[in-house]
Parts: sequence; structure tokens; C-alpha cells
Amino acid sequence: MGGHEGFLQLCCTHLIDRCIKALPEWPRNGLPHEGRTTRGQDQEGSALNDRIDPRITRTVHAFEQAVVELASARPVSQITVAELADRAGVTRATFYNRYSTPLDPLIQVLYDDLERAHRREDELRAQGGHSARELLRIATAGVADHVERFMDVYRNSLADPADSGVYEALVRHFGEYTLAFLARAEPSGRPGADRKVIAQFMAHGFAGAIKAWLDDPSVTKDDLVDAAVACAPAWWTSGPAPDAASQQRRSS
Repeated sequence: MGGHEGFLQLCCTHLIDRCIKALPEWPRNGLPHEGRTTRGQDQEGSALNDRIDPRITRTVHAFEQAVVELASARPVSQITVAELADRAGVTRATFYNRYSTPLDPLIQVLYDDLERAHRREDELRAQGGHSARELLRIATAGVADHVERFMDVYRNSLADPADSGVYEALVRHFGEYTLAFLARAEPSGRPGADRKVIAQFMAHGFAGAIKAWLDDPSVTKDDLVDAAVACAPAWWTSGPAPDAASQQRRSS
């Protein structure tokens, strides 16, 4: 290769590299990543991408439907990318354009369904008239309804020692939920200990209660809700529920 051709190739490579770095980094899935984008930013980016090309929406839906079907039959840790892509009717390359492992689209489905339940709780909180204990019962019942909708997925995952991803995602969800509650609470009603430690304590307690429910057929959904509310600390269940307006006043 001559000097002129080598110089042109070097220029082209440099230009392509700069263009790639200038492109936005679309998330492979909707889960938050520390030091990167938040869940809300991920969803905004995904929504924008979906509006640009409707095929993305269809592809994501195909992956999510396929992974729920497969994970309802056996643990997600035993599902291969090739099998998932074949069930969704797309190529493996298309899968890797958005995800890393079959766990990614499954967690996205579970998170989205949990978020829909919590939006109902947020609506009731905004309306007012509900105590913190009542809202905790409503929220816990909503999570229990979610688990029932994906009962086979959770049972398969929790029964497989190699498949900890679904349980870890459940713990992470409850941890984020607890941190959000603490952020809304009045300063006088918040415990003085480290919030992250409190969130992990509560998260593993909630997730452990769900595991106990799934492991024991004699435990009903009502038993789960009653136990979760009974074990909640006083700073969570006493007094009126914190609302968005009070949170906004404290942050202003």
C-alpha cells in the first residue's frame, strides 16, 4: 500500500472512530447502571428510539414475549441466546444489538410490570386520604399480584441455584423502592441510620418473604401481605403517607 493510500485509510479510520464516539450510547436494557444513565433516562432514550423506528418496538416485544414463555418452562440461566432468538423470530445479531444475556429482556419485563403496579400506588398517594400503612398494604398486594402473573418464572428461577438473577433483580427493585420512600418521608419521620443499609435490609426482607410464600403452598397471598405489613418498621407505617407535594417543598 502506497503512502498516499495509507494516509487516506488512516484518515477514514480516524473519522469513523470520532463518529462512533459522538453517537449516543443506547442502553442494552432498561436497568439502571451505576455511573451511567438513570432508569428514567434509559426509558426516554428507548422511547425515542422506538418512535424513530417502529420495528424496534416489535422486536423488543418479540424478545420479551419469547423470554417469558421460555422462562416459564425452565430457569432463564438454561436458556441460550440462539434459542431465544429463534423463538422471537430474529437473529442472534439482532439480540446482541440490544441485550447481553436472556436475563436482560426478562428483567425488563418484570421491572416494567412492577412499575405499573407502583404507578397505581403513586396515584393513590397523590389523591391523599390513605395512611402509610394502607399504602404499604396496597403496594405489597400489587407486588404479590405481579408475582402471581409471573409465578412460573419466579418459581423456576428461585429453584435453580445457578439462576440468581431474577431474585437479585427483585431485591434491587425493593431497595430502590425503599430509597424512594425515605426520600419522600419528612425528616422527623426518617431513621437516622444509613439509608442504603436500611434499603438493603428492607429489600432482602421483602424478597425473602416472597420466596417463603412461593416455597410453601400453604402460605396464601393474604398471608404474605399481612406478614409484610406486620414486619414493617414503625417509621414506615405510622402517620400519614408522604406525598409528592411535601417532597417538592423539601427540595425547593
